[in-house]
Order: sequence, then structure tokens, then C-alpha cells
Amino acid sequence: MSVSSRQQALRDVSAASAGPAPRETPGSSLPEHFGSKVFNDEVQRRRLPKTVYKAVRHSLSSGVEMSPQIADAVANAMKDWALEHGATHYTHWFQPMTGATAEKHDAFLSPTLEGGAIQEFSGNDLIIGEPDASSFPSGGVRNTFEARGYTGWDPGSPAFIRETDFGATLTIPTVFVSWTGEALDTKTPLLRSCEAIDKAARTLLGALGEDQIKRVSATVGPEQEYFLVDRRLFHLRPDLLACGRTLLGSRPPKGQELEDHYFGKTPQRVLNFQMDLEQELWQLGVPVKTRHNEVAPHQFESAPVFEAAAVATDHNMLTMEILQEVAVRHGFACLLHEKPFAGVNGSGKHVNWSIATDDGQNLLEPGETPHDNLRFMAFLTAIVRAVDEYQDLLRVTIASAGNDHRLGANEAPPAIISVFLGKELQDVVDNLVSGKAHEPAEDNRMALGVGTLPRLPRHNSDRNRTSPFAFTGAKFEFRAVGSNQSAAFPATVINTIVADSVTRLAAEIEKEGNAIDVLRRVLSDHGRILFSGDNYSDEWKQEAERRGLLNLAHTPAALVRFTDEKNLALFERHGVLSRRETESRAQVLTSAYIERFLVEALSLRNLAATSVMPAGVEFQRRLAESITAVAAALPAADLAPQKELLGRVAELVGELRVSVTALESARDSIESAHGDAARAALAVRENLLPVMERVRLACDCLEEVVDDELWPLPKYRELLFVH
Repeated sequence: MSVSSRQQALRDVSAASAGPAPRETPGSSLPEHFGSKVFNDEVQRRRLPKTVYKAVRHSLSSGVEMSPQIADAVANAMKDWALEHGATHYTHWFQPMTGATAEKHDAFLSPTLEGGAIQEFSGNDLIIGEPDASSFPSGGVRNTFEARGYTGWDPGSPAFIRETDFGATLTIPTVFVSWTGEALDTKTPLLRSCEAIDKAARTLLGALGEDQIKRVSATVGPEQEYFLVDRRLFHLRPDLLACGRTLLGSRPPKGQELEDHYFGKTPQRVLNFQMDLEQELWQLGVPVKTRHNEVAPHQFESAPVFEAAAVATDHNMLTMEILQEVAVRHGFACLLHEKPFAGVNGSGKHVNWSIATDDGQNLLEPGETPHDNLRFMAFLTAIVRAVDEYQDLLRVTIASAGNDHRLGANEAPPAIISVFLGKELQDVVDNLVSGKAHEPAEDNRMALGVGTLPRLPRHNSDRNRTSPFAFTGAKFEFRAVGSNQSAAFPATVINTIVADSVTRLAAEIEKEGNAIDVLRRVLSDHGRILFSGDNYSDEWKQEAERRGLLNLAHTPAALVRFTDEKNLALFERHGVLSRRETESRAQVLTSAYIERFLVEALSLRNLAATSVMPAGVEFQRRLAESITAVAAALPAADLAPQKELLGRVAELVGELRVSVTALESARDSIESAHGDAARAALAVRENLLPVMERVRLACDCLEEVVDDELWPLPKYRELLFVH
């Protein structure tokens, strides 16, 4: 009997080694290894003239523009450094509204009149690039015939070297704007929002009598969850190739029910991959700190240390790219989709957010006595109000086709936005609002009942993994962000809404004089957003409705709120997005939602028609032939069970044929409604997705009855457990 592609792939996986030959590990030289491919502050200090280096640092710390002469000096030093690392090209690396990164490479080489060549890189080459902007999403900001765009150097995010086996490229982080100066990327608004939070925070600090702070920065630490599957199996799943997730697949006998994957022993092959990944990231200055198994089978997480928001976003985009590159080297495919597999946990990207001063003070550090820490309580109060007033905007930042599959399930926070503070802080807030004196918690270290074990310090609150926006100790964790999206948009919105609330709080304190009275009033007015219970429960949905909180259950419902007048005014007020820039982003997100599901619908149709249905029909044929043969050989045999199975297969094949036809019709109707994006998005939700579920159900039922040798697609049990 011939071996199917699926069966051969499974044999190949079983016989595979643990990965490529290991590279030399940095060991004790890790500090020198870290950032060795980055044009960072240490490199700049060594290579730039002192006056140039001081000018660069002054520009970064004060936010003033560099002169062309300084840019020329930096470019020359950067070029020499890159050439020493083997670079032949440079590229402006930017983040358009595709959700991915983009780059165009130019060689340092320039011909001379004498027929030779020199290597050039000027300050102008460093500062500005001119890519064609016509083929990037703009949401109406630019037309196809208005093609010019600009990439602009971001000196706050250091350049780095990307290497392959055949050479190296100097990679320069940049922004991306149109010929008219409007933002066409995710980074420009983020940088603007960082300016807004700096200005607002220093204003509030001044109102509290602390006017010595020169700069305040938003800091971010985005955790990254992902799945790994063997590449040989991955290539036999057209849905994974085209969509990043499985569009069909019967539930395996074992998933995550035994809870034996979370923090479990990492398979050797995966550990080799993770070590290789970390060495690559460390060389590029990405401060990745933590790795562990996640909840679902073959799901993992990598988490960095906090950095300035824009640098952290660059590093997370770089991490997602390198995850997939290193995975290929180890024979894996890295899945960053929010829900690659039904029935097991999907993947998120918890965006940890805080604010810090130029002298290293974390403004969200409560200290030992948060009730006496006026500065902390002021910023906490402003954040609570910001989240309450702009629940819709926070929900918009996590709205996508992929994230809709996981939000609200028992793995990710629901679509209802709320804030968790923890027991001690909640008590502080409650006592402040009620006017009661706060009684600090006593030493509550845990005795474990074994004399040799030390008493463990107990944190002042438990964790609430169901909360979308949770205070987790000197930071807030926005847990609902999807694994496949950029952290820039959530960080931009958090910065902006907090800047708005902080600015107002400073004005209120200046006007009323008594800061405590102001904090008490604001917390009382916005206490409805605070919730410490189970966000997954039906009771919370009812309670949230009673409180008047929004429940924007899916992406179309969220995106229509993006361009509400209060949101347009917010971004405009703080110079983060113009009205046209905000409206363009709403259009881009809505179109992305529609197109994602149109791609999935066509992929599912093709998969059902060309892989699943032929397998079902072939099994049906073999069953019929077998029944006929047995009836001829054994006329008295009871063939009722075989005939019942044949009838069941015939019924499922018929249902699949009918549902595929319905899917084609539903998809065509969506395409015809594409002129009205909001209507088309709602039609996707209400008309297309139910038909896709119907097709999937028929496919999954067939998988459970068709002969295993006939089934062409790697099954869940193989994708999740064979490695």
C-alpha cells in the first residue's frame, strides 16, 4: 500500500534529530554578546566625536531636532561600524498599517566617473528615505496615483545589523509618513503619544510640588505567546499556510484538560530552538528574560524586560520576525495567530505598561505605604478615570479577526473592559472615597509548615488572570492584546488617554487646591470600572451592564466606536492623530477584518472541496464495495452497522456539498457589499462566519469516521503532540 504524504511526514518527524548543529554559547561573555550588533549608546560614545555624541544625547533627552552636520557625523560613524560588521546595504525599517514591518534595501556602493566605486552613506541618507507609499494601506489618506511617502530616522531607536549566510544589512528604525506629512505607520502616533504623556506627567508632578523632573517616559514590556508545529506537517495544512490558523480539525482525545503543559518540562528540540532564538535576540539588544511552556500543547511564551515604549515595540516586532526565522532553522513553523487551534487556548501579547522619570523613578511604584504616597495615588486615579472614559478606545485596540476567536473564552479577558487593583490598593481606594483611615496590612508572610523552609512574603494582592487591565505591581498589564498584533496601537491609546486624564487632574488640583479632595471625587465618579472578581462569569456581564460598562462583543461593534467625536477630539487635542489619520485607521482596521475572513472563507472552501470531500467520497466508495462483497460472500450476514455507517458518511458528504455551496454564496455577497465597509464587516459576522462553522462541522464529523489512512490533513493530535 502506498504511503500518503501525511503518513510519510509523520515518519519523517519521528526520525528527525533535535535540530541544527549548536552555535557557540556566550556563557560568561554574555554582557559583551548583548547588543553586539547594535549601534547603541556604548558604540556611539566610542565612535562619535565628543561634541557630536553630546549633541545626540541632548537631542534625545530634550526632544530637540539634530542639525544636518550632526546627522552627517552620525551617518559616517554608523557606516564605518556597519562595514566592519560585513554590511553591504542599508535599509529604513518601518511599520506600516499592515501590522508587519517593511524595508527597502540600498547598497552603500556608488560608482565613480573613473569606472570604480566607493561606499557612501550621508546624513541625508540616514534621515530620509523615499519608498513608494501607494501599495500600503492608508485608509483614504493617499490614492494610488499619490505615491510618494517618506521614511524618517528615529534616533531614539538604535540601528542594528541583520545578518544572513550571504551578507549583512544595516537596519535603521524609522517612521513612515505621506508626502503631506500624515502618519502612514504605527510608530509615528506612538512617538507623538510618548510626547503627550511626558508633557502631561510633568504638569501633574508640578501641581504636586515636584518640578525637578526633566522628562517622563512610557515604558512597555510586551510578553509574546506562540505555537510551534513541525514544518513538515505545517506544509500539509493549506489553512495554516494561507491563514495562520486551522480552519477545520476534529478535537483530539487529549488537549489541555490535564493542565500538564503550563510551566512543564520543555521538549529538548524546543529548548534548542529557544536558546538559539535568545542568542539572536540578545545580539540585537532585545532584553528577553523569560521563557516557559504555556497552557496549550506546544504553546510557549517569551517575555522581555521593560524598555521605552517605542523601543519595546520595535523589539517586539523584531522578536516576531526572528521567532519565525529561527523556527525554520529548527524545522518548525512558528504560529503567531491568536487562535491557531479550536478547543485549546489561543495566544496573547500582554502589554505591561508603566511610566518612569528621567532619574529612574517608577511613577506607578506604590511603595510600602501607598495610602501616604500622594504622587502614586494621583497617577493611579488618573489611570482609573482614563480607562473608564475610554473603554471603547481600549476595546478598539484589541479588535481583530484573530482576537475575536479568543476574547471572552476561558483563556483571555472578555470584551468588557475593567480594572483590577488588588486587595490592598482596592482597600486604599475604598477608604479614600469613604473618608476612612487606612489600616496597613500586617506582616503576612506565609509559614509553610516545614521548619527548614523559609517564610515566604505574600504579595499585597492575588493575581486576576481574567482582568483585561490589571495592576500587577508597579505597572498595569493590558492582558487582552492579541499575539499577532503590534504593541504600538495599544500603547499609543494608553499613553493618550492617560495623558488626557493626567492633564485634567493637574488642572483640577491647581484650581481646587486640595489634591485629596480631587482624588476622592474622581475615584468616586469612576469607581464603576473597578472589579476584582471573575471577569469570565455570566454574573459579571450582568453586573457590568448594570454599571453601564460597554460590552462590545466583536470587532465590527468595536470599530464603529473608533471615530466617535470624543475619540477624534482626544487624539486631535494631544497631537497624536489628526481626524483624518484617525478615520483612516478605522477604515484600515475594518478592511483588514473583512479581507481576513474572505481569505479564510476561500481557503476553507478549497480545503473542503479538494481535500475533505474527496476523502469522504473515497471512503464512501470503499464502504459500498465492502458491503457488496460481504453480502455476496455471506448472504446471511447482518450488515446493518456497515450500512448505517455508509448512510452516515453519505449524509455528511451531502451536508458538506450543500454547506460549501452556501459558503460560496455568502462570500460572494460580502464582496458585493464591500463598498460600505461597516455593513460588510457586520455581514461577515452575521452571515459568513455561521456558514464557515457549518462547513467546519461537516468536515470535523467526517474526520471522525473516515479511515485514518485516507485522511489527507495532519490532525490536531499530530500538530499539537508530534515533535
